[in-house]
Amino acid sequence: MNTNQTSSNQDITRRSFIKTSGAVVAGLATTKLATTETLAAAGGAKTVTVSPQEITALTRWPRYGAAEKNRLHELIDNNQFYPELPLFEKEWQAYTKAPFVKAHMNGSSALTSMYFALSLDVPAGSEVMVPTYTFFSACLAMRFSNLVPVFIDVDPKTACLDLEDAKRKLTPQTKAIEGMHSWGLPCEMDLICGWAKEKGLVTLEDCAHAHGASMKGKKMGTWGQMAIYSFQTSKVMPAIEGGMGMYQTREYYERAAAFGEYGDPGRFPKDSPVRAYEGTGFGQKYRMHPFAAAVARMQLKGLDALNALVEKNVRALNGRLIQLPGITEPRCRPDQKRAYYHANMLLLDFKKLGFSRDALLKALRAEGVRVSFWDYPQQHTLKIYSEAKWWHHAPKIPEKMPGCEYVNANHIFLPLFYGEAPELIEQYAKAFEKVWAHSDALKQA
Repeated sequence: MNTNQTSSNQDITRRSFIKTSGAVVAGLATTKLATTETLAAAGGAKTVTVSPQEITALTRWPRYGAAEKNRLHELIDNNQFYPELPLFEKEWQAYTKAPFVKAHMNGSSALTSMYFALSLDVPAGSEVMVPTYTFFSACLAMRFSNLVPVFIDVDPKTACLDLEDAKRKLTPQTKAIEGMHSWGLPCEMDLICGWAKEKGLVTLEDCAHAHGASMKGKKMGTWGQMAIYSFQTSKVMPAIEGGMGMYQTREYYERAAAFGEYGDPGRFPKDSPVRAYEGTGFGQKYRMHPFAAAVARMQLKGLDALNALVEKNVRALNGRLIQLPGITEPRCRPDQKRAYYHANMLLLDFKKLGFSRDALLKALRAEGVRVSFWDYPQQHTLKIYSEAKWWHHAPKIPEKMPGCEYVNANHIFLPLFYGEAPELIEQYAKAFEKVWAHSDALKQA
């Protein structure tokens, strides 16, 4: 072995030991201090003293400013509305490096158009693998194109599509697989795309949570052959309503665009098989509202900066919290750059911790922490999928989804902070450390 390599490894080991030891000592000191304090739920002082007004200002969403207001006023004053759509499409295409993009009125209409484009190549009744842990449009919109959702579980460590479950459920009727980037965390699209290529499947992406996220330097939405984004009010890039379709081939783009915009065929090249449908398209009108496009354009300008600030705040807080026993984050690979949608999700194994989520939430809320949970509805359990009258080809309903069930039962949400928040982050971390120091009390609650 190279002696320089050995020396270097020893130095790294020593540095790691010193760093880890220091963290342990600091953690023990913090725990000892927290143990001497009485939980707020038992009559002690609240840990979070930042005012509710300040917290609301830091967590308020969506966030609009002068840029959005000025652009909307400009549109109203100049009376030129519809050019805003191609401007937004051009800017989104430049940002993502997607070959083709199409603005839609929302994410649901982008999904419906995507499935229509897919359906022209596959037999009626073809199956599309999709996580059951998703919004209903990702599954239900398939029925309008005679496609069938095949419900796939999620990985309990990521809340994203479980490729191993997909492999078990592959059938000769399966024609496509769709990953959703849950809460802004990228699916492992390299693995999904590799397997899909091997099996001859079309890859799709639901990027409704993942504005600005990427993997291996590629923006999410450019891995699959087709993808969608949503710009609804709650999303990372909110335009009140709006959506975007992304396509790797001209063929998919023209089909999806013409499905939702009757004027597009006339703008396609002369050799386009869709050009002949000018004036009618394929029957729907899913055009994005120009005001939404204007807001989205302004939001895009600040997207990366805001994502970076949110990530910095999450890292500052979670770096402390994941040192506590039983708290983890959804797994994010080093070559993945995630976004944060809606909240900061933490995973906790409550069975191992020995106390309930309700007991934890009660204790943290008493300390002043804004903490919540939301169990994502599992699509396969909902009524509409079990009634044959809604489907040309009925979905197959699985009995159990252990990954989804685990994530739903073992997560909490903390708010995202959209401004500089060192004092609040410190108080949130101390609140958790205080509650963990009194975990025996939670076990008895």
